[in-house]
Amino acid sequence: MDGLTVKVLGSTVDRFTRCTHYHSEKDIIAIKFHCCKEYYPCYQCHEEHKNHPASVWPKHEYDRKAIFCGNCKTELTINEYLNSQSICPTCNAAFNPGCQLHYHLYFEK
Repeated sequence: MDGLTVKVLGSTVDRFTRCTHYHSEKDIIAIKFHCCKEYYPCYQCHEEHKNHPASVWPKHEYDRKAIFCGNCKTELTINEYLNSQSICPTCNAAFNPGCQLHYHLYFEK
């Protein structure tokens, strides 16, 4: 789906996938949740809009496309995202480095 827009659910506030919870200039990614295979801007959006608990991506699936850059509309693999140093490898847009504080909610350690 590179270059195409994916459906991002939740409490989005703009076309860059910012949400009511995280809306700084650098909050431009959405994450496909392992449990439902749907994109949300953050774990709080998932909690508010789904009736099941979130599950983390297992390490053996880190080659799956599960991160969406709201700036260039590219899907990244989990490995690409985790190794990106908070910069989109496609468009060089800055991602919020603070997202690392929540990795345990999305990705197996």
